[in-house]
Amino acid sequence: MNIKKYVFSQMTSFLPKRYFERLVEKSNDRTKSWSISFWNQLLVLIFGQLDGCNSLRELTDITIAHSSKSYHLGFGKTPITRSTLSKANMLRDYRVFESFAYHMVNLAQQKRIDKEFDLNGTFYAFDSTTIDLCLSLYD
Repeated sequence: MNIKKYVFSQMTSFLPKRYFERLVEKSNDRTKSWSISFWNQLLVLIFGQLDGCNSLRELTDITIAHSSKSYHLGFGKTPITRSTLSKANMLRDYRVFESFAYHMVNLAQQKRIDKEFDLNGTFYAFDSTTIDLCLSLYD
């Protein structure tokens, strides 16, 4: 039995949840009592972005496929349906998410490195980036 946290939940544990909740409180949005919280909506959308989902259908299909792990991924216990996520995206104030994104960019800019590392020895960097190529350009 795996008792360690999933990589996604480890990554999202660094997000300032209290700051996000204060933004939600300031927004006075009446959709707080829905089956999906603002925080769970944010996590699902981040998950979809990292997974490369192109549509809400694809995103909800993936979350349903991982429904046994959804609580441990941070999505809550309730399965997230396409209609719920679609309604939340349509009716909730986007400025909550926008303000949070700007806050995260600001935090990242504050933590950037201003000087080079002084490293001794040999170091290797592994990159697993996938580059899509168009075959017709190479004919």
